[in-house]
Amino acid sequence: MPSVKNPNGPSKNRLAARDAAAKKTRRKASQFAQNKIARKDVALGARPGILPTSGPRAKISAKKARKLEKKLGYALKRKELEAEGQGEGDEKEMQDAPNEDPLIADTEMEIQ
Repeated sequence: MPSVKNPNGPSKNRLAARDAAAKKTRRKASQFAQNKIARKDVALGARPGILPTSGPRAKISAKKARKLEKKLGYALKRKELEAEGQGEGDEKEMQDAPNEDPLIADTEMEIQ
């Protein structure tokens, strides 16, 4: 006769491993709930203190950040100029050019 109570049930090692795995998942879930990281960002690789590596919330490179700063600065200047009314007055009015073609003008000359 076997020395265990039920030979068909899971072993003590298996039960301990299952409990440890459940404890680990519970702990992870509570950590993410405390830090309020969106599920979509977690799927993209975000962790507490680390932004996702892809998608719209990903950290942008320093080069791209500089370019965006410049673009924002230009946009602010444009907005200020338009508010003052100077933005529209700087542009020149387009006028039609005279319809004189030099080749046509030569052929139409009167010969005396």
